[in-house]
Parts: sequence; structure tokens; C-alpha cells
Amino acid sequence: MNENLYILLRKNFPKSKESLFTTTPSGSQIAYSDVDNLTARLAGALRTLGLGHGDRLISSVEKSPEALLLYLAILRLGAILVPLNTAYTIREFRYFVDDIKPKVVVVRPDIDTEQESVANASGAKIATLGINNTGSLYHLMLNSDPIHAIEPVKTSDIASIIYTSGTTGTPKGAMLSHGNLISNAVSLNKIWGFRADDVLMHALPIFHVHGLFVAVHCAMLSGCEMIYLPKFEIDMVINLLPSATVLMGVPTFYTRLLEDHRLNEQICQNMRLFISGSAPLLPQTWESFLTRTGHKILERYGMTETGMIASNPLNGKRIPGTVGFALPDVTLRVCNDDGTVIPTNEEQPGILELRGPNVFEGYWRKANSTQSEFRKDGFFISGDVAQMASNGRITIVGRKKDVVISGGLNIYPREIENCLNQLSGITESAVIGIPHSDYGEILVAIVAGDSDLIPNEEDIISLLRFDLARFKIPRRVFCLDQLPKNTMGKIQKDILKNRYMQLVSNS
Repeated sequence: MNENLYILLRKNFPKSKESLFTTTPSGSQIAYSDVDNLTARLAGALRTLGLGHGDRLISSVEKSPEALLLYLAILRLGAILVPLNTAYTIREFRYFVDDIKPKVVVVRPDIDTEQESVANASGAKIATLGINNTGSLYHLMLNSDPIHAIEPVKTSDIASIIYTSGTTGTPKGAMLSHGNLISNAVSLNKIWGFRADDVLMHALPIFHVHGLFVAVHCAMLSGCEMIYLPKFEIDMVINLLPSATVLMGVPTFYTRLLEDHRLNEQICQNMRLFISGSAPLLPQTWESFLTRTGHKILERYGMTETGMIASNPLNGKRIPGTVGFALPDVTLRVCNDDGTVIPTNEEQPGILELRGPNVFEGYWRKANSTQSEFRKDGFFISGDVAQMASNGRITIVGRKKDVVISGGLNIYPREIENCLNQLSGITESAVIGIPHSDYGEILVAIVAGDSDLIPNEEDIISLLRFDLARFKIPRRVFCLDQLPKNTMGKIQKDILKNRYMQLVSNS
């Protein structure tokens, strides 16, 4: 049976020739009626380069409608997309090329000579792709026969390999199958109520699960329009918000919107849904957004290896600071380190584990790493510390690797960060553990916000004593203009640890 994801997406293309697939701020448009022909021609160009079923293609290009069509063409061929952030250094680029062994590498038209050298050394064919139909791949498309047939694939065949952030070592390639992506797309499209008359504002990058799969697939399964932005730019978003009905974003989107005086109920009157994920959304941000716009942000939870796992309800109570309930086809449990299940009536923190058709096929060329991440009964060990209420609602406490063990006691930084974020002037914080010869680790807090309003270090520590046990109080507090984050808005605690290691260790 042909389980190609592209077939499912194509079945939902609107019949009307006027129905738009993407529109951009510059005015360019692609209609759904043109998508099948354009991707067939792109598939022909890729076949000319030697790309076929199961071959890997590295894409390191700017976000554009053309890059999205490239993804769909790769699906048609049964090949495997490996999207990369264009911000990667040449050292990082070389690692991915050496690891993935691509048949084709597609880069920006202003190709870096070092990138070209790395790709050539790997034996890969090189093509370029830019916005507004620029680059060698577009010209090759004009001179290649289109491939209208859709390559048959199995549910377990890999559609894409997405590299993890690598904060705990070298990045690992998560192999996501057609079946993984189909199950997640169908579930999310249904539970979030996507409709043909929706207009999705797409301001996310497309080298990650959130922007490339979650957003795009939800829109395509309803045949709705996407306002396709090259990036999140506040003026652009504010101006176009009245034309949209759905925005998928990361917490940074919402904090930046709240900083703009133009955000109000009126410009959000056509909006049906605001969704947030990829990093924790502060309850204060949720409450402030509700006050300004009348909208309750829907927070959800997922991972590179699984796509989306849980979501607050579309119709029902959305509780700030929680990520809602398991998706309909996903089973969740909270366990101790040895895999013992913690009863929900205890609501104790533990490692969140899951099983479902959305769980990836494994890490590329890392069988041992894959095996270590699964229990014998097939549950994937997420590495996130969570609490499950008796009704199944999930609250993420933090990453297991972020747990600080001080004086033999387990301390969850999220609890302390929540207290810090409620103090005057502090908009966000990060609590880390620094090695200490006596305690094993000591707590250090780094805060950011309005420097004129943030209390000094001594006052912050004093204020925390009203809400936290003594062993949870940070030894030191530092203030920065802003905390380091990756492109998905996650605070990079490894950078903070390296920065403050020598400054406070054993002090």
C-alpha cells in the first residue's frame, strides 16, 4: 500500500483555481492548483541530479515558498529531506554532510566556496535555490521532464531526518517516517479545528519540526492559505495579523507582540487561534496576552523525535503553565528513573514516557543511542521531567539533564524560575547547576528584564525565601540584558554554564 505523505496532502487540495497555497508580503502567490505541477517539475530536476527513493538531500537555503515546494517534491520521490539552519558554521555543515552522506546538496545561490568544497568532497551533486525562482535548480527544472507519478513508500519509510540541537553531545539525526508525519498531521488538524477558510500566518523557520511539519501539514490538510513570512518581523506581523485566523509561534513571538503598543483586540478580531510551543510559555505572558487581546494562547508540547505529543484543548479549559493532554493516538506515562510508573493520583514529578505512531524510527546511524532511549515495552523516554494530574493533564517541570543535585537533593530549576519570573522587572530567568566540591552542585540564577526595575542580587535572594525552601535558593544571581536562545526560542543553558562556571565554582 502506498503510504506517501504527499498523496494525503494532495487529496485535500481545493478544487478552485483561485484557492491560494502561499502568499508573501512581497505579493507573490502560489495557488493550490499549481502545486502538483510545480512539484512534479521539481521532482524531475531532482531525478536528473540522481535523487531517488531513500536518497538523502541536504537543504541549506533561505525560507521561501520555493523551499517548501522542494520539500514536497522530495516527498513525491520517496527521498529524504535533511533541512539545515543556514546559520551553521562550516565546521557544523561538514559534520552533517559527513554524517548523512547526501546524494544532493541544495544551498543558497550565493554559495559559500567552503560549502561547495565540502559537498564536492562527499561526492554529492550540488544545486542552488533562492527566492523568486533563482538558482540552478530552478533552471534545471525548466529543462527536465516532470515526474507526475508518486513513489510508493511504506509507513516506516523515512521522509525526513531532523537533527537535534546537540546540547548533550553531537547532534543526532531523528528519522521521521511518512507514517510518523501522517499520524501527527491528521491528529493536529482535527484537534485544532483547522478549516478551509483559515489563514495561517507562517512566521516560523522550516528547518525544524514546528515550522516544516506541524504548521505546513495542518494548513495543507485543510487546503487553507498560508501567509508565508520569511521570518518573524514585528511590523510585518502586526500589519498582516488582521488578515490571518491562526498564528503558530514560539514564546518569543508573544513577548515581542506584547512589547508593541499596537497589539490590541481590534487587530486580533479575525483571529481564531494562537498556538505556542518549542519552549515554555511563561504564565505571565499568557495572562498579559489574554488581557490585551482577549485570546487564550493554546500551549502544546512536542519533540524533534516525536512531533507533537500533547496539547491544551481547543474547546475546554486551557491552563497556563501546562501543556494539556496526550494526543488521541498517543499514550503517556510518568516514571521513575528505573521505569516504574508513578500513579497519577500521586502527581509526583518523573520522566515522561510515550508510545504512539508519531514516535520516530530511530537516530540515523546510531543504533545504540536509539536502543537506550526506549523501554522494553516500546515506550520512548522523552528526557523531560513532568507531572501528570489525575485527569491526565501534563505539566512539564524541566529536562532531566537540567535537574540540579545539591547536597544529595534533587532540585527542579523550573520551580525556581517560576518564582523569579514573578518578581518586579524580571521577564525571564534561567537556573543552572555549577559544580561544587562540597555540595556537588550549587544553584546559580541568571535573570533578564528591565534593569531599572529588577531588584539587586541580595534582594532577589531575600524575596525567594518567602516561596522556596532554603536548599532551593540560588547562591548567586546575575543579570543580563537578554538570555541566550536558539532559533526556536529555547534558552541555551549550556552557554550560561560555560560562562559562569569559573566565576562561581567553589566560591
